[in-house]
Amino acid sequence: MSMPIRALVALFILVGALGLTACESKEPPAVEVTRVVTQVVELTPAPPTPGAPRAKELVICMAQEPPTVYVYGETMLTAQAIRHALYTNYITNLSYDYQADGLEKIPSLADGDAVINVVEVVAGDVVRRADDTVGPLAVGDTLVAADGRTVTFDGAPIATHQMVVNFAMRPTVWSDGTPVSAADSVYSFNLAADPDTTAPKYVIERTATYETTGELATRWTGLPGFTDSTYFINFWQPLPQHLWGEFSAAELMQADESNRRPVGDGPFVIQRWTLGESIRLTRNPYYYRADEGLPYLDRITIKFIADTDQLLAQLLTGQCDIGTQDGLSADTAPALLEAEASGLLIPHFQTGTIFQHIDFNINPFGEAPERRYDWFEDARVRQAMMLCTDRQSMVDDILYGRSELIHTYVPTVHPLYPADGVAEWPYDPAAGNALLDDAGYDQRDADGFRLGPDGARLAPTLGTTAGNALRLRVSQMFRDDMAACGIDVALYYLPAGEWFAGGPEGVLFGRRYDLGLFAWLTDVEPPCDLYLGSRVPGPLGETFAATGAPYTGWGGDNQNNTGWANAAYDAACQTALGSLPGTPAYEQSHMAAQRIFAEELPVLPLFLSLKVSATRPDVFNFSLDPTQNSELYNIYEYDLGQ
Repeated sequence: MSMPIRALVALFILVGALGLTACESKEPPAVEVTRVVTQVVELTPAPPTPGAPRAKELVICMAQEPPTVYVYGETMLTAQAIRHALYTNYITNLSYDYQADGLEKIPSLADGDAVINVVEVVAGDVVRRADDTVGPLAVGDTLVAADGRTVTFDGAPIATHQMVVNFAMRPTVWSDGTPVSAADSVYSFNLAADPDTTAPKYVIERTATYETTGELATRWTGLPGFTDSTYFINFWQPLPQHLWGEFSAAELMQADESNRRPVGDGPFVIQRWTLGESIRLTRNPYYYRADEGLPYLDRITIKFIADTDQLLAQLLTGQCDIGTQDGLSADTAPALLEAEASGLLIPHFQTGTIFQHIDFNINPFGEAPERRYDWFEDARVRQAMMLCTDRQSMVDDILYGRSELIHTYVPTVHPLYPADGVAEWPYDPAAGNALLDDAGYDQRDADGFRLGPDGARLAPTLGTTAGNALRLRVSQMFRDDMAACGIDVALYYLPAGEWFAGGPEGVLFGRRYDLGLFAWLTDVEPPCDLYLGSRVPGPLGETFAATGAPYTGWGGDNQNNTGWANAAYDAACQTALGSLPGTPAYEQSHMAAQRIFAEELPVLPLFLSLKVSATRPDVFNFSLDPTQNSELYNIYEYDLGQ
């Protein structure tokens, strides 16, 4: 871990009296705190003005300073976190669901603010084709018709579906006092659609129109043939057209007005940004919930402290009220728990949407002699290796028991995780060894390692990224577990750029590995598409032998690096992806796909990664959520005890 326990204990001795004072008062006397490693931090707050109301000031300490807070300029976690302070959350994403905040409600087909119309399309109409490409309809194109059939266009009109979704905004106000309008949301959509803006274009490219239908109302209309399962979030964060309209999209990617001192409609505004040091935020007097007394805080300082030991030290001495997840990790758990026992800090642990897994290269790319014996094509070998993997020990030893095992590509708390019928493989080396015997690996060499049907040692390599402490430990524990079942695993570590490089040169996505350890994101919608047979990366013009279908390329959405293809799984996943949330087909198909996945095990799902934050005891209303990435999503509710 970053701060040794002995150093932490020494720090407790130095600040024991201060820690108690800091819990009782926000104005402790000036002190100097020296760590065992001679790091020095000073706490010298300015005294309050006699007789003046005491302002509520909070200090948040992060590790990483974002280069920008422009909505379309940066996706890093700390940029997202700061934007929660500057902009209204129109839609939140809590606990594997979506909620309205700055919107009146989440649109739904059941309530009628979203509808699916049947329209006829003819040659030249821009549509979403059956293969998910977009363009003018031409003879020979395939389209999903309104009756669900996939039909080939022969020149005659085709009836297909078109979605229309209506959004109603709450009345919010820019921090300069100008009311926010629906036109600001349409302006934001047009910015996002601009080629010079580095925003995702998938939904935009499948949008027929995004328009205003009132002062606080917008309407999204999808292309014919596109039924979006997350249609209810196709609302674009309003941006201040009255201030930014004079800039081009390319200029906004660089302008201070959008990147460093934007006018927003959120609970706070940027007062000062000292590069490399801090951002000072003050209350937005025009925040739309001001009549509710929100935000509770008057001022916030966000400090950037790259060194974990320094961040912990400043938390302990009261110079930071909150330490965010980008600066803390499972490695700091022992120090945080010890601080909790001493009454100095409250640690927060939450499983998130990132899950670690070990992938089997079931269908490697390349020909002999480059291709090794296909050990993993037999599901029994994959199942045996799962039985031989002590995943709970990984959670206990690496994440201090604070995470949980995952059995498919979504956690057990997900509303679409099947209640029954899912194979949840326990740690059972005896059963794993018996299954390997049944699969034909019943002979061993002089060293006790198993021999395959080809007479060669069962000796796969396991690769992962270099410099990742968690994966280093996971890989070592996995190697030891496999040795106990007679499998000789050799480890290697590569720079992330080399490991994740696109095919055919890349090791992982070029399908030139045996076993691969890395992480994927899960989400509200289960990501079954990660393992579709049609998403196996490979060269255009060649045929994937496992399906008999042509490869569609190395990049893009082709991320099924396992080379696994299962017709029943593909059918269930495609049905789920083509259905809408809330319908029986959507729910049942997602669950069916998971049951097949858990039985076949194209990957070994390990455990959920852990979000770790910490607060001082007098910080209220702070929480971590599994699906809302940043912990600052409700910063307008943060409060301090008096």
